Amino acid sequence: MAVETHLRNVQQSVTEQNKKSWNQKTYEALLNRFGTPEEAATKLKDNPSSRIKSLLPYLPSLQGKKVANLMGSHGMKATAMSLMGANVTVIDFSYENERYAKEIATHCGIDLTYIVADILKMDSHDGEFDVIVMELGILHYFLDLHPLFRVVSRLLKNGGTFVLQDFHPISTKLITSKGKKHKVDGNYFDPTIHKTVVAYEKHLTEDMEDSVVLQRKWTLGEILTSMADEGLILKQLTEEPNIKLHDRGIPKIFTVNATKHVE
Repeated sequence: MAVETHLRNVQQSVTEQNKKSWNQKTYEALLNRFGTPEEAATKLKDNPSSRIKSLLPYLPSLQGKKVANLMGSHGMKATAMSLMGANVTVIDFSYENERYAKEIATHCGIDLTYIVADILKMDSHDGEFDVIVMELGILHYFLDLHPLFRVVSRLLKNGGTFVLQDFHPISTKLITSKGKKHKVDGNYFDPTIHKTVVAYEKHLTEDMEDSVVLQRKWTLGEILTSMADEGLILKQLTEEPNIKLHDRGIPKIFTVNATKHVE
């Protein structure tokens, strides 16, 4: 109990720092990366399935489904799923992400629900969603995965589908790659919190006042065990290689398809 209390307190500080960084010039960075919301929406409307291509093999038919996209960032995957017939809610702590996402959705003719909140403090929508999606660069913002997956389990309907897609720990914790050269210089089992710059900083023309985010990177075993502890039943685990030819032997992405345990 003492450890859990300590982690909750530290998590609050980490979340506040990360939220601060993700609410500085994020909208500007998204404009530089993806173009105006109208331009991004045009591409989405032309081919919405292309935006969620890597997720499609793990998702049920989206028509009429209630979907939650946790930490859904700029909302393009959420809008793509909406265009494919789903009723999607994004939960994310960046109001600048929300602005860009809502503008894209409007240009697509979608009424996107976007909740700006700390996912760990969600106290509503229990058992509401048929599908929950989390993808790419999310887990490292949490110091303990159990509270996160507890929320996932609580929001999901009995028998609902949970799809988690993220960067493989081998490529984020262990191996450093530069061109065709790979170096094992990391510690796969390192549990420490690391400082790094916010992901979108490279898309800005000017430096940010505070671009530091705090991350704790997880092993695959820690991720899967935490899911199982919270009543999420693993149905499928897929590990995919890097798309670069000289990196094909290194796992780049992993995807978990799970379901909520039915009492």
